[in-house]
Amino acid sequence: MIQRPINIVVYSHDSSVRQSVIAGLGKQVATDLPVHQIHEFATGKALRLFIDRKGQDGNLRADLFILDGEAVPEGGMGISRQLKDEVFECPPVLLLTARADDAWLATWSRAESFVMHPIDPFTLASTVASLLRARSLTVA
Repeated sequence: MIQRPINIVVYSHDSSVRQSVIAGLGKQVATDLPVHQIHEFATGKALRLFIDRKGQDGNLRADLFILDGEAVPEGGMGISRQLKDEVFECPPVLLLTARADDAWLATWSRAESFVMHPIDPFTLASTVASLLRARSLTVA
């Protein structure tokens, strides 16, 4: 059975953060999940344009958002909150935070999970895999 690739959106103004996420995810986060495609964005405006351009079937072309809570001038926490408020059946959001104490902000933003800087590739991959598995159960 052929499965379509998973679409993961990565947002950070910092290209080194985006590259850390991409390297940490590799080509496939788990053997039981399909390979993924990464869509990276450095600005909130570019991310919103991507979200507004839905696929041919009218659906959002994202299965998971990874947003940098430390991005400037527009942080990932605010974008997460906006996505959850405005996108019907919004895919899960994983926030990248600077400190464990930022967990309450991740909760405020309605993100499903968070990972702290510096990014540990094993923690990132396992968290992403868990979020994608949970999403496949709710979508199915």
